Amino acid sequence: MAVLLRRLLQPGRPPAALGRSPGQHEASLGTDPGAAVRVRFAPSPTGFLHLGGLRTALYNYLFAKKHGGSFILRLEDTDQTRLVPGAAENIEDMLEWAGIAPDESPRRGGPAGPYVQSQRRPLYAEATDALLRTGAAYPCFCSPQRLELVKREALRNRQTPRYDNRCRNLSQQQVAQKLASGPRPAIRFRLQEEAPAFEDLVYGWTRHAVASVEGDPVILKSDGLPTYHLACVVDDHHMGVSHVLRGSEWLASTTKHLLLYRALGWPPPHFAHLPLLLNRDGSKLSKRQGDIFLECFATAGFLPDALLDIVTNCGSGFAENQMGRTLAELIEQFDLTRITCHSALLDLEKLPEFNRLHLRRWVSSEAQRRQLVGQLQVLVKEAFGSLLQDTAVLDPAYVERVILLRQGHFCRLQDLVSPVHAYLWTRPTVGRAQLGAVSEKADVIARRVLGLLEGPAASFTQDVLNAELKKLPEGLEGTKYSHVMQVLRVALSGQPQGPPVAEMMVSLGPQEVRERIQKVLCS
Repeated sequence: MAVLLRRLLQPGRPPAALGRSPGQHEASLGTDPGAAVRVRFAPSPTGFLHLGGLRTALYNYLFAKKHGGSFILRLEDTDQTRLVPGAAENIEDMLEWAGIAPDESPRRGGPAGPYVQSQRRPLYAEATDALLRTGAAYPCFCSPQRLELVKREALRNRQTPRYDNRCRNLSQQQVAQKLASGPRPAIRFRLQEEAPAFEDLVYGWTRHAVASVEGDPVILKSDGLPTYHLACVVDDHHMGVSHVLRGSEWLASTTKHLLLYRALGWPPPHFAHLPLLLNRDGSKLSKRQGDIFLECFATAGFLPDALLDIVTNCGSGFAENQMGRTLAELIEQFDLTRITCHSALLDLEKLPEFNRLHLRRWVSSEAQRRQLVGQLQVLVKEAFGSLLQDTAVLDPAYVERVILLRQGHFCRLQDLVSPVHAYLWTRPTVGRAQLGAVSEKADVIARRVLGLLEGPAASFTQDVLNAELKKLPEGLEGTKYSHVMQVLRVALSGQPQGPPVAEMMVSLGPQEVRERIQKVLCS
């Protein structure tokens, strides 16, 4: 900062060329022949990654992979007062969990690092020096107290608060005097009245006359850290970012960024501002909701595939909306020109159905099914612990059989350790009197089932069992098929409702079915 301020008093001269040489981008998607596509997701680690951030990261990832480019994670941590412990690690952890790991990041490194803004101060100082030398920036000595008074006065007059540019026209002598006597100043960027129009790849041609509605913005704080406006321009330039895909809340600030690019003599990237992701009722997603963080969804048993599917299904960027798309299909079908300006309404009540579809796909894949088996084993141990009478229920073959038989009927693995499925892991306590309350012929029904179990193991399939179970009421006066099913369901699970009885029997296996029925008969 001291070097920068000493140069304030030197005669102006053109800024040195920094980084890439100036050049004109074509008004297109920017996939210029021979030009590398490089995009970035640049969250602030002031909170854990949530669905809104996931969607922005995903669209950047899809665009990069669609065009053979690079996806960069950059952490914008210049607001040191709002940093949340563990947030930086969580953001990268969750991107990896979601299957959209960055090519370059704080953890992975890369040719354009460091990837944390607080570690890039020399670049911001260099750019600020160039702006000060040409008069495009100037020191601001206004105290926080004065700025607060200006704000209050504007609000009292029912005006939009804005800086009054008081320090914009200080003479060199005034600057020298203030530097000698006062605290270190902030640096402000001198906005130009002529606002450049630009073509946003989503919103089309637009222009924001920022100088007429706001004062000159701070680009370097008195502590030497940059504000977002300077940092994102400097970093995008030095990282060779070709396209900036970010939330539409930054659309109005783009004019300031373009003015900074012009003042520094750098070619700007292409901009595409993504419409907001909102709740189903049109309200904004908020970190205060708590349940929108990716970590919560992961803990609750939702697959990353389902989250990627639902946040793209509710928005635009594809020829048509359809459920069940994989990441590979999302990359193939993504089309930036199809993104509209309309906000996307997210209906999380549909998420279980999305998850059910993707679970079926996972079950059909041997490698992914093995992952599900391991996860379900952990869930069973956590849910039942010392209640497990027989650890054989943790055998991978048994767990896999349960998953295969129940596929399509559960939305999360956690559903398989819910009370309705407890019979799969623990033996219920069922008395003979309970069965007698269901049917007077309960004993006869139970013994007939034991007779079925004497058949060959190869015939122990759902189709064969369904056919044999339908014969059980024969000769039992006043006994309906539904009575038989209810007796068996209670005997096997202790519950009046649940999966089909034949499926329950196949899941448990003939030996376990025999032991449970015999136990009831002996009670």
